[in-house]
Formats: sequence, structure tokens, C-alpha cells
Amino acid sequence: MFGLFGKNKFRETTQGIYTTIVEQSRQPGFYLNCGVPDTPEGRFDMIVVHTFLVIRLLKDESGEAADLAQAIFDMLFADMDQNLREMGTGDMGVGKKIKAMAEAFYGRLKAYEDGLTGEGSLEEALDRNLYRNTTPLPAHIEVFALYMRREARQLEERTVPKLLAGDITFGPVPPVSDESNDR
Repeated sequence: MFGLFGKNKFRETTQGIYTTIVEQSRQPGFYLNCGVPDTPEGRFDMIVVHTFLVIRLLKDESGEAADLAQAIFDMLFADMDQNLREMGTGDMGVGKKIKAMAEAFYGRLKAYEDGLTGEGSLEEALDRNLYRNTTPLPAHIEVFALYMRREARQLEERTVPKLLAGDITFGPVPPVSDESNDR
């Protein structure tokens, strides 16, 4: 099913990529410098942003690339299921919450892709999704949009075989000027 990799190596690759996504999403600078809400919703949205950046490169491919994109998606939602249960959500509520999260995920994928391709505003999509229920400074949205564009370009430079081998890195969290941190 997974060609070159075999199931065990494919799982390791998926786990490695997902771990990189989560580690990048947890960088304190996003919450301290960029105004991302340090809430379960904000952390979920940070994982969605970074998962989107990786999956967008694999989704239009076939074979192993498509399998890897699906495996990353599956791992994300298995992790969300586990986190919801650890936070005390009962069995009956987990399914509904996961369904809502999956719908949010697909909506964000479309909005962020449109924003990166110029078919929509990335800044508006970030304001609506990443910064929902908050009043971010315009500089926070601007800097985060620049970060996403930079990371999208950086990841696009990797070849599909490198991505399939788990060669995923992200750059540093962007700083925001001192004035924008003075709320």
C-alpha cells in the first residue's frame, strides 16, 4: 500500500512530520509576539496553519504523497480526539466536536489557500480564524501573514521525495515591532 516505505517507515515519517508541526505550533513567540490566543482554540488553529502548509504541497500529488497527506490529517484528528478526552469531553461529545473541528479544518484550508494564491485575503482569513474572538493588532495579523507566505515558499522549494522522507522544517517565529506589543 505504501510502496517504497512499507507501513512502519511511513508511520515513522508521519509521526516525525506531525511532531515537527506541533513543536512549531507551540513556539511561545506566536503567542507572545504575534498575539495568537494562548487557548485550546488558538493552539488548535496554530496546528491547523502548519498542517495546512505541509498538506497543501502533497494534496494534489498521487500515490505516496496523497497517502502521506491523508496520514497527517488522520494523525491530527487522532491527536485532537485524545486531547478532547484528556480535557474531560465525554465519549458522546467527542464525535460532535471532532466533526466540527474537521469542518473548521477544511474551511481554513480553503481560506488559507485562497489567501496564498491571491483569490482571497490571507489577512482576513487569519483575522476570522486564527484570531477569532479577539481583537488583534493589525501588525500581528500582518506579521503572521508574512510568516505564512514565507513558510509556504520555503516548503515549496522542497521536492516531493524530500517531503516523503519527512524533511520538514519551519523558520523562526517572526518578531513584531516593540510598538505593536504595547497594548
